[in-house]
Amino acid sequence: MIRTRFSAMLTGVALCLALAATTAPRAHAADYDLTKGWTVELKTKSMFSSHTSYEFKNPFPPGQLLSRLQFPMKSVWAGAEVRKELGRFSTGVEYLSSVQNQESGRFNDTDWDDDTSPKRMTNYGNTGCTLRDSFQATADVDMQIADMVGLPPAFAVRPVLGFRMQRLRFMAHDGLQYDYNTPGAAPVLQSLPGNTIAFEQYWYMPFIGLRLGYEWDNPPLLRRVKLSAQGDWSYTTGHNRDEHLLRGDRVTYERTVGNAWHAAAGVVFGLTEHFHVGLDADYLRIETRGTHHLDDSTNAFTFTWSDGVRAWSEQSSVMVKLGYTF
Repeated sequence: MIRTRFSAMLTGVALCLALAATTAPRAHAADYDLTKGWTVELKTKSMFSSHTSYEFKNPFPPGQLLSRLQFPMKSVWAGAEVRKELGRFSTGVEYLSSVQNQESGRFNDTDWDDDTSPKRMTNYGNTGCTLRDSFQATADVDMQIADMVGLPPAFAVRPVLGFRMQRLRFMAHDGLQYDYNTPGAAPVLQSLPGNTIAFEQYWYMPFIGLRLGYEWDNPPLLRRVKLSAQGDWSYTTGHNRDEHLLRGDRVTYERTVGNAWHAAAGVVFGLTEHFHVGLDADYLRIETRGTHHLDDSTNAFTFTWSDGVRAWSEQSSVMVKLGYTF
């Protein structure tokens, strides 16, 4: 259903862009000069109030929520974007990488493993969490149609199509586990020294959306000020791999599909004809469901189920960028 809906929207936008392209004034050869119309931006992004998580239910009665794992994403990223103007169209590629290994917050692991009292928490783990080598990449193409809807040249209205991808890698380490063995009694504390869980997650997000903008030429003290906003939606697939380092050869996998919603707003200050600085605020919400696969090689046991299997992520960030246009 989601795939069909995305395909229909993609087809509709593609037809609209094709119609707009055929009815638009003919582009000049200079618009496609490969030596001009390039923008290169160096970027650094700080993430806050962010996490990526997954959970699953017991596939057997009473079917309670069985386990939830939450990986924090407080972190700094750095990278670059390259963009090319092509008449009405523009296309760009952005790549950001996490800055070395970073302590990204406290990892939480909660279990509800009491079949007689399904809502009773039985175990809770709280450990350190390291964001290891990870990356985010985006490629997109958009088209200016502001003049087609009667807006002056200072405005931008740009339908956008693109693809967003993330690889996130975490290591949970050095913490405590609280075992609630007896209802009403104090928990038994269990030390968790060293590395405990190695987690790797991939998100694949083809997206469709709209960009809006306004550019103020020759403001006081600056060459220009440009305001921008973007909203987009994605059909999203997620792949997780969770290696429980304290449980022998036990590994779990999730395969999920769903939606992602993304919103961004920014401002660019033109310092000279070619140099600019900018600030962006960004929010991404991912929500997917699918299957959970348990592979326990030590006990020669495998099992796959889809009861309450959910993977989701909330990512908030602020980004500073320095750009050059030529």
